[in-house]
Amino acid sequence: MGNTDTKLNFRKAIVQLTSKSQPIDASDDAFWEQFWCEHNTPVQDVFALVPANEIRKVRDVMPTNLATLCYKATERMVRAVDNSCRTQGEQQTVLNCVRLLTRILPYVFEDVQWKDFFWSSLPSGGEKEEPSSGSVPLAQSLLNAICDLLFCPDFTVVGYRKSGPEKAEELNSIDSCEYIWEAGVGFAQSPPRNGNMDARRTELLKLLLTCFSETMYRPPTASDEPNRWIVHFTSADNRHALPLFTSLLNTVCAYDPVGIGVPYNHLLFTDTLEPLVEVCLQILIVTLDHDITSNGPAQSSAYIHDDSTIADNLFINYLSRIHRDDDFQFILKGVTRLLNNPLVQSYLPNSTKRLHCHQELLVFFWKICDYNKKFLYFVLKSSDVLDILVPILYHLNDSRADQSRVGLMHIGVFILLLLSGERNFGVRLNKPYTATVPMDIPVFTGTHADLLITVFHKIIATGHQRLQPLFDCLLTILVNVSPYLKTLSMVASIKLLHLLEAFSTPWFLYTAPSNHHLVFFLLEIFNNIIQYQFDGNSNLVYTIIRKRQVFHALANLPTDAAGIARCLSNRKGGSGGGGGSGGGRFGSSQAAGAGRNFAGQDDAADYQQRKAALTASGTGSTPGGGAGDESEDDSSTTLAARTGRLGLRDADGVVVAGGQTPADEDARSDIVEESMEGSHPAQAAEPGTLQATLLDTPNIAQITEKESAHPSDLASPLSGAGEGGELAQPTAIQTSDEEEPDAKVSDSPSKTPSPLRRAVAQRGSLRVTPAPGHPGNAPVKQWQPSPEWVQSWRSKLPLQTIMRLLQVLVPQVEKICIDKGLTDESEILKFLQHGTLVGLLPVPHPILIRKYQANGGTTAWFRTYMWGVIYLRNVDPAVWYDTEVKLFEIQRV
Repeated sequence: MGNTDTKLNFRKAIVQLTSKSQPIDASDDAFWEQFWCEHNTPVQDVFALVPANEIRKVRDVMPTNLATLCYKATERMVRAVDNSCRTQGEQQTVLNCVRLLTRILPYVFEDVQWKDFFWSSLPSGGEKEEPSSGSVPLAQSLLNAICDLLFCPDFTVVGYRKSGPEKAEELNSIDSCEYIWEAGVGFAQSPPRNGNMDARRTELLKLLLTCFSETMYRPPTASDEPNRWIVHFTSADNRHALPLFTSLLNTVCAYDPVGIGVPYNHLLFTDTLEPLVEVCLQILIVTLDHDITSNGPAQSSAYIHDDSTIADNLFINYLSRIHRDDDFQFILKGVTRLLNNPLVQSYLPNSTKRLHCHQELLVFFWKICDYNKKFLYFVLKSSDVLDILVPILYHLNDSRADQSRVGLMHIGVFILLLLSGERNFGVRLNKPYTATVPMDIPVFTGTHADLLITVFHKIIATGHQRLQPLFDCLLTILVNVSPYLKTLSMVASIKLLHLLEAFSTPWFLYTAPSNHHLVFFLLEIFNNIIQYQFDGNSNLVYTIIRKRQVFHALANLPTDAAGIARCLSNRKGGSGGGGGSGGGRFGSSQAAGAGRNFAGQDDAADYQQRKAALTASGTGSTPGGGAGDESEDDSSTTLAARTGRLGLRDADGVVVAGGQTPADEDARSDIVEESMEGSHPAQAAEPGTLQATLLDTPNIAQITEKESAHPSDLASPLSGAGEGGELAQPTAIQTSDEEEPDAKVSDSPSKTPSPLRRAVAQRGSLRVTPAPGHPGNAPVKQWQPSPEWVQSWRSKLPLQTIMRLLQVLVPQVEKICIDKGLTDESEILKFLQHGTLVGLLPVPHPILIRKYQANGGTTAWFRTYMWGVIYLRNVDPAVWYDTEVKLFEIQRV
């Protein structure tokens, strides 16, 4: 029979499902067999021949026919398993059933009335084939058949010929642990590769993923109900759970896309393994997500993976019990090999294969670290963690201007937040960085810490609006690692001061109730480095001395009503003013800058002002000076000439009326910046690019818990300063020095509860909802800063250490500049390197680390993000395209 005739018959059968006035009898085998026997219809053809509108028509007009089709296709697969699926005809029938079910299932999930269809028992009346299956739900029969078929000799695994009377094994009784697909964790032999078997496994796994995708058709509020498909698949009822988990894990971690490195090999040969690796990875992250929220998201920071949740899900159980160093090394090497693939450079353009599964890989890495703390400590034990860090920073930097990749930005930042909670991560960052990947950042000589700071600065200064909720997270990561950073480069030091300069602008501080948190984070970074790593950080100390007016301006912020009003009006006029920190040039979406936008407004003009403030970088109050030029090069002044200005007495904190200091003459930033050779600027998304909406970013107070980094302090009250689900009341920790009573290191700094709180469970870009005390439907009043509110946090600004440093070092530096006639920066740096502040600074404050805590907010966020990625990445065939998903919305950029 010609292929055209086959397609014609298949098409006719589909049309008959909707056109017959009576339901077609389930016992009419001749009719039903047309769908899967005697033909080989590729999956792309099945999707073309079974259009969406016809599936919906059958579902709505002739539901019995659709039910019979699903039941008969499942029954046909079960029968193939019973016959051990040995003949070529039987194998082709199975593939046709798999393709048809992959096409139909999303439309079944789409309709709420069909919710329980697959969980009802198979009809037993008149069905002779399966008398015993009357009590088994259709979904379980389908899942069991798929799992059996994934270990079917000569179909999806290489058969081992046995001699003797029982040479053919029954598929029902096979020991699938002998047929694990790849060597690695728990399995030593690497079976021979077979492209056809890879392709069949891929199709069966795609159907499995389609079964699990029922989650996509629930609204976000219901997404934490257990998915019954995943419950069964990961339970002890699935006899193949262990070999399946091991096969999926080993297939992903053993994959080497480059192989022996023959250039252009991916253009000469079809790689059947890549699609298999991608779907294995997607199945893994989906199954590892399941039932972790059975405790309910309300439990927030008290939320832990207890044994009962892990015991229910065997995949999570197996992952959490891996403990051998060899296995950890295998997993880590596999993940880093694939993560670093897009970064591989060669002299021949496009000669190496590029993978696109980095988002799934990052989710997978997150899940391993979350469920297996031994693996996390193994990763941090050596510099291997930097092989994870560099590709994450590469993707963060590359995606910062692309709205469609905002989810990738979040997952990268969440992983760095998790890692930064461990001391070893901060210590590893001191390893020198040698650039192997061209990145669109200034050239610098330094360590991985410098790379981290430079990329974070680039994200904050030049990223798009939707990244603003991440600012708290970015600065929290820097706070966590700061006590361990031995030497910052001049580039990184200037970037940190530039952030402080921008965020300490008075009108920005007064525009939203929690913007001042960003300043507290930055001051804590400086304090940690000065107190714990002063010796190697002469570049930072030098930069603090040169930019000292920023700190003086902060200490003299206006707290009276008139002064506050003046600062806020300065911004409207766009002119300089307020505190000498660039006053009016700092746009109001910088207020949204920490994700605190009112009622979800995205004000493009304000966003441009924020960008201007961050990119103009000087503290002079020239309106718009240098705005919009993010390169911050300084062609007009040489470093030597600039350092001569250190002797300027008038910039030494002489505060004039209104809290202003005379502007520093640096109208622009402090170093000549060239981007790395071969790098390309970050590009915005192409218009029309599809993106899935995300849940709101959980608040930093909800996803972290404060811990003392000093084990001896564990008994002290501060180590228990954990935050609950709501915006927590911050804890001000008294330093143990003899300073004024208000010399405190405040952590999450305002005692005033914000009248707004973030919505964790809403879709789309971040919205802010009224706090519980306010009526939900009342219009949100524009928030106004009061003198009491400003005073409540200004008095807690941890400026004592920095002010003491300036008090001691500025006169000394000015004296040697005058005495020796110094105009050379290097001489001053040499002086600072050999200086000491021992006995002159306040007693060091305790180091506080904000550790990531598992919580319902991030679990829900990850679920939405992960399914959005899976939806958008499965384009051939486009399994879910144009179906009515409810977990997220698909939008065009």
